[in-house]
This record gives sequence, C-alpha cells and structure tokens, in this order.
Amino acid sequence: MQYILIVDDNHDITDVLSTYSKKEGLEPVTAYDGEEAFRLFEQYNPAAVLLDVMMPKEDGYEVCRKIRAKSNVPVILITARGEDFERIMGLDIGADDYIVKPFSPSEVMARLRAVLRRMTRTDKDDVKTGNIISICNMIINLDEYTLHINGSKMSLTKKEIETMWTLAKNPNKVFTRDNLLDSLWGFDYFGDSRTVDSHIKRLRAKLDTVEHPDWNIKTIWGVGYKFEIAE
Repeated sequence: MQYILIVDDNHDITDVLSTYSKKEGLEPVTAYDGEEAFRLFEQYNPAAVLLDVMMPKEDGYEVCRKIRAKSNVPVILITARGEDFERIMGLDIGADDYIVKPFSPSEVMARLRAVLRRMTRTDKDDVKTGNIISICNMIINLDEYTLHINGSKMSLTKKEIETMWTLAKNPNKVFTRDNLLDSLWGFDYFGDSRTVDSHIKRLRAKLDTVEHPDWNIKTIWGVGYKFEIAE
C-alpha cells in the first residue's frame, strides 16, 4: 500500500484531498501542524507529500527542508500566498511543485500524478544509464545527490542537481522551458516558464563560483537551454 501525507491545519482541506487521494489508489495520512507532519513522514514513508506552508509549530518550508535531508519523495507545497519569490524559494529548498489556494482538488491530483510519473521515469532511466555522470571536471552522483567540480562539492539544492543531471546527460541537446518544466517538476501544462529562467539563473550563479572552461549552460534565445561542451 502506498501512503500519501496530507498536511494542512484546515480540516476541510485535508478531508477533501484525502477523498480525492483515495480515488488515486493512495492511502491518506493527515497531519495538522509541522511537527506532526515530520513525525508521520518518518513513520509512514509516504509516496508523496501535499504540504501546506502556513502551519502551527513549524511551517511547510522547514518541514520540506527536513524531508529533503532524508528523502527525495515528491513534495507539493500548498499555500494561500503565490508571490514569485515564495514559489521560487519553495522550489529551491526542494519542493517539486507549488499550488496556490484556492485550488481545484482535481488539479492537485493532476499535478500529483505528474510528479509521480516523473519519479517513475527517473527511476527507469537510472537503471539503464547508471547514477554517475563524469564530464570534464564535473562529477554528478545521483545516488548521493552530489555534484563536484575540480574535486570540490558544490552546495546545490535537489532540483539544481536534477537540472544539471538532465542537461549534462544530453550534451548539446536543446531543452525548451516546457521540456524542463515537465522533466524536472512534472508540471505538464501547469508550469510557468519564469520558474525555469529564475532557477537556471540561480544555478549558474553557484556554478560560476568555480572555473569550468570546458562546459557551460548556454541560453538558446527564444527556445531554452542546453549543456554545451567546448570543442
């Protein structure tokens, strides 16, 4: 049986999402504050987490950070506030998607199916291709979720490492913003291209703290991005 952890201090919301989750074949486990959420996460090891941001005791951002320190399980943040900087912060700390209240339960389930499909695709790809990429002076280890350049470990988020893995695994292939939204966040058609641009900008800033003259993330104007290896 696969569990889904649903966290919100509004019982009406947890009841509705629990009903819809059961239709998806998932067994809901509900929590109403951040401390209870993390305790139940450790107890049930759920297949996915629907996580409210504004909660008593610990907010959703802190719970997400604690989950990411232990697991790569899909986390969808749900909040009443939808400013760009908050959405980007949520994604940077490791959330897989971000939904703003009020929402349609059907849309939440569609996004949930999308991130679970993405996880399934990633697992299958890892079996076929292995979990380590070594290119020039960079090594990405998806088992450990680490990226080293010139032997130094870079301080990257889960999503930033997944972005580098996706791009570096396909050198010189151009990914549109929609490609990256679908591959990395499982947004399908729900995503916003500004999320990708902001994410790539922050990732580049971190990578540029060390020298990497033999490769780069190149912008293809009007299209998207690619991992380019210097000739």
